[in-house]
Amino acid sequence: MSPTAPPTAVRLATSPKLLLPTISSPATRLSYLSMSALSRPRTSPLAATAAAGGSGAAPSLLDADPNHRDSVLLAARGAMANCLGETHLDLVIPGLRLAAKGKVRDVYESGQHLVLVTTDRQSAFDRVLASIPFKGQVLNKTSLWWFNRTGHITPNAVVSCPDKNVTIAKRCSVFPVEFVVRGFVTGSTGTSLWTVYNKGVRNYCGNVIPDGMAKNEKLAENILTPTTKAADHDVPITPDEIVKSGLMSKYDFDEARSKALSLFEYGQQVALENGVILVDTKYEFGKTADGTIVLIDEVHTPDSSRYWIANSYEERFESGLEPENVDKEFLRLWFKNNCNPYEDKVLPEAPEELVSELAWRYIFLFETITNTKFEIPETQEPIHERISRNVAQALRDL
Repeated sequence: MSPTAPPTAVRLATSPKLLLPTISSPATRLSYLSMSALSRPRTSPLAATAAAGGSGAAPSLLDADPNHRDSVLLAARGAMANCLGETHLDLVIPGLRLAAKGKVRDVYESGQHLVLVTTDRQSAFDRVLASIPFKGQVLNKTSLWWFNRTGHITPNAVVSCPDKNVTIAKRCSVFPVEFVVRGFVTGSTGTSLWTVYNKGVRNYCGNVIPDGMAKNEKLAENILTPTTKAADHDVPITPDEIVKSGLMSKYDFDEARSKALSLFEYGQQVALENGVILVDTKYEFGKTADGTIVLIDEVHTPDSSRYWIANSYEERFESGLEPENVDKEFLRLWFKNNCNPYEDKVLPEAPEELVSELAWRYIFLFETITNTKFEIPETQEPIHERISRNVAQALRDL
């Protein structure tokens, strides 16, 4: 799948505000854009893992098709022994070299191309928590769908998709900065906006956050909170620090910043049209040999983004309940409630019902946003064998 995006970036003078699509669906008529700043009572992390809304709440979109949900949960339980946890393509494909092994993706080099394999590994708190059936396939297909639809904002590095779990991309020089864009005060990790806000921080990554905000409340406008890597964890950094430390030139940072904010605004519009709220996300960019800044890695996946169900957000916020999330946040909350995921050397094993539930939520999100049906693999062919065969053929055809 070749990118069709123009070679230049869309430039914005200021941070864009969320522009609601002019349609009349219930999702777009929410009044959550003007929430009160009064503090609300909190709910427990375990309560936040429940898929359904509170007493008297409207039926959840997550349960709108119980038969489909049950079939996905059953398939996920049956596929737990066939998850893609590790890859070794360099041992079976001549000329392929392992370049990096990330929390979720394994990256291989072949000449001027990169082979990105999205595994089923589930990460949070800067470590791997579990393996989720079908996850790699869902993430890869979700990113490709968004890459195809954001060419009007930025070019990307995608060359082809030879396998359900694989993307072949152009090699480029990757900026050592993650562009995290946020629309709400929320989160449970050490660098999340709610965590630092709740500790009294009011200037975060160069953004001034007003007093009196509640957890899960919408910000007045979307903000950029960049991070950079230090050892094995993310470190918040200001735009001035990025430029002064030489991580990026001011020109490159401003262009990438503009792209990130535009991508997020567009993502929010598309998500809301389909009944979900894109809460926050992260983007990564690189520069090609000709100096073009391109979008890389992944786009608006449930791994890189936080999503909430739109039609229950306002009622749950007013009641002090956690939003219905369609991402890995409920799994984060379970681990945070049952251990110290940052300091414990050995973590408890994720319950099977939570693993299969996460598989369902990832598939649900893909189907909801793309309006296409996710194809559950019908065979139990070892995933690594299938990937090796397809990648070898794709590299021969390049």
